[in-house]
Amino acid sequence: MITEADIKEFEFEPEMDEEVRAAKPIFTGFVKPILRHRLVVEAYNMSIEEPYFWVLEYLRNYHGFPYIIKINDVFSAAENSSFFGASQQRLGMQQDKVSQFLATIGKMVKELFQLVRELRILDERLGYYKDSYDAVSKSRESAEITLKGIWVDMVEQGAKNPASVYGMAREVQFTTLPDLFFSTHPVKQEDVDTIVDTERGQFNRKVREVLKRKLRSYLAWKEHSFEEIKNRRIFTLKYLRQHYDIIKMYISWAKPYLRNIERLTMDQSKMESPDMLNAFENSMIEIEILAKKPGTLVNQVILMHFLYRTRPEMNYSQEYQRGPLHVGKVDMNYRAYIWSDEQIEKYKKLKSREDFKLLGVIDSSVKAAMESLGEELERYLGEAGEDFESKQKDDIKVAKESGKPHSSTFISLKEMVGKAAEKKKKKHDDWHRQIEEAEVTKKLMESMWGLYHHFKKHHDMLNW
Repeated sequence: MITEADIKEFEFEPEMDEEVRAAKPIFTGFVKPILRHRLVVEAYNMSIEEPYFWVLEYLRNYHGFPYIIKINDVFSAAENSSFFGASQQRLGMQQDKVSQFLATIGKMVKELFQLVRELRILDERLGYYKDSYDAVSKSRESAEITLKGIWVDMVEQGAKNPASVYGMAREVQFTTLPDLFFSTHPVKQEDVDTIVDTERGQFNRKVREVLKRKLRSYLAWKEHSFEEIKNRRIFTLKYLRQHYDIIKMYISWAKPYLRNIERLTMDQSKMESPDMLNAFENSMIEIEILAKKPGTLVNQVILMHFLYRTRPEMNYSQEYQRGPLHVGKVDMNYRAYIWSDEQIEKYKKLKSREDFKLLGVIDSSVKAAMESLGEELERYLGEAGEDFESKQKDDIKVAKESGKPHSSTFISLKEMVGKAAEKKKKKHDDWHRQIEEAEVTKKLMESMWGLYHHFKKHHDMLNW
């Protein structure tokens, strides 16, 4: 439920219901309007759909409100009612389907961690290769020694293999072979003979032969493994992008089911209402729509709230199942506002806080998993072609703004003139807005009265 603090947070004033005979007015859950009309209609032989669609078409066709936005649409039914049974059957089908999607999303998010970890290991290994091929790099020798250590451990199986560098030093007494192997660094395979004969000519011929053999085998492995790791990284990067897109696709597939589940789920606050009894065949429906007539600076806004207490009649046929016909009581509230487009968006965000909470859960859980991977996931996806330009532009903008001085001793004449012109323009806009608000308010009052008066007249109620 929306609280007074939520409304104040969005810079609105909460509405207090003064109709109740209490020492303190009660918060209604809505923003304070400039005018409010209320109608309560109860007739057990009247369909409740008729008042809603009558108001909808009246606003569109007779008072020219072209934009109708549905804000809220929830219901609840007594547990023993036929409406409850039909609704729960549909709810179960939606829950079964979405559970499969959510299980798949969880599995794929888990696999995303493994892909990022694999790319991180590949980048670490590629760093050794790039430094070892860079003649001017200060870390070339250490990179070369690291790669040789990997080759000895992984390819030659270390000291366990008698034919390895360490095995020959132990078994065949080539004690100088490990030192010579880790200190001789030819760049290409064709350079092995020249460098060994030139730099290690003082050693006997057999030692040089073994050293040439080991260096040649190592350089062949280095060149082929370097190409293999580069290709593997490209493939893994594309697979990561594909994996990420599939996760987003499954989330987009799951959202409609989650939205349906949220709408099919009974409103517990209404289930506990004294108007709802388990033994009766009744239900409660709440509908809220926002009608907007655009203006230059502000809009005419009528917020329609319908609260139904109904008795659904389920009609069945041999050919097909018909839907329920609702008859009962409807409580209608018309609220008038003069809002800008920004205020309308704020109100929609305010109301969305209590809607579709399941969507927030799945989005936040996947987002938390993505954020736990740090900037690496975003960097890899950026390499794979994912569009993160807007975020990067925002970061650059923040960086530029942070580099600007916050205060200055001298203010240029241009800045002074610009601030004065901006202040004058703001004052001019405020003046125009006040004039328009006065005109719009008068027209909105006429629309509110017409809606209220003609509804009563059309439905044979007391009117004047």
